[in-house]
Amino acid sequence: MSGDKKGQIGIWDYEKVTEKTVYDTVHSCILNSMKFHPMKDGYIYTSGSDGTLSCTDIETGVPILLMDINPDGWNGPATWRMLYGMDINSEKDLLLVADNFGILYQIDIRSNKKTGEPILIHKKGSKVVGLHFNPLNPDLLISCGNDHFARLWDIRQLKPGTFLGELKHPRVVNSAYFSPRTGSKIMTTCQDNRIRVWDSIFGDLSYPSREIVHSHDFNRHLTCFRAEWDPKDPSECLAVIGRYISDNFNGVALHPIDFIDTSNGQLVAEVMDPNITTITPVNKLHPREDILASGSSRSLFIWRPKEEIDSDEMTNEKTHKVSIYTVQNGKQQKGKFVDGNDDDDDDFPSKKKGKSNTTPSKIVTCPADAKSKKSRQK
Repeated sequence: MSGDKKGQIGIWDYEKVTEKTVYDTVHSCILNSMKFHPMKDGYIYTSGSDGTLSCTDIETGVPILLMDINPDGWNGPATWRMLYGMDINSEKDLLLVADNFGILYQIDIRSNKKTGEPILIHKKGSKVVGLHFNPLNPDLLISCGNDHFARLWDIRQLKPGTFLGELKHPRVVNSAYFSPRTGSKIMTTCQDNRIRVWDSIFGDLSYPSREIVHSHDFNRHLTCFRAEWDPKDPSECLAVIGRYISDNFNGVALHPIDFIDTSNGQLVAEVMDPNITTITPVNKLHPREDILASGSSRSLFIWRPKEEIDSDEMTNEKTHKVSIYTVQNGKQQKGKFVDGNDDDDDDFPSKKKGKSNTTPSKIVTCPADAKSKKSRQK
């Protein structure tokens, strides 16, 4: 499944890449979030910048409009509401979705009707770009937004200001996720080129356990980068995220997709192809198989581990191959990544530059031997 800036929903069979179905009547502009119905695989919930939440039958493409927070239509940008972060709690039969004014809305997925009152969970007038339920404790929710905070909530006591914990960041928080198996860790992606990890949700949340330096700040025309856990990793350490800055790989400027060990900040592997020179901000790992789906510009890519192929067969092979290049340890990238604040934060244009955010957390630089010509194929 994919969504685009025109609000279209695409359905793909990655074994038959030429076969696709596109529905263009669900949203009228950018599709921001999508989730499958937890009990009905043939239905998908989507939210968009047109301020609507829909449940669509993926067989027919017929949408059911569940909510429209702009019932009076366009009255200027100051009042236009857009829906961003969304998640589903299957144990509570509850869907939560949030808008660009800091407001959270609740939907009962049994009836597909709104329930309860809208709740202010972030600074008034700020986007709530991420919502995620804890996988083991369905009462725990984490939210994040453009007010520079991620917040923990008990959904049994959802009221303004009643958050359980507050994770402060120096810039916009693109995403915040509980670890996929135990739900005991938190990982956030911030616009200050940092991935932050908290090793326990039950400890002191004032400062992260680690800050991993990584290039993912972006200009306004890209989907934001989000570091995501590998759901197959039993150690809950491996994460995947696209890289913004380009590097020279055998004479070609590429933007790799990075696999990072969040326990120590080491770059485990880089995924790239010399034919793909665009930036890849959207990446999803398959929950059971070694498959990565990536969105880059107007294209979707499916990555798999490279199979051992005889050199003669490789020469004659005409089908597209995907390579995973590992990185040699112990060498730092030089002259490529510049750490620091930049002024391309449209949501907070008055932010002062040049002032560092010192914390007692451990800061780890993600090493990348981007200039090496000895990268090994895996």
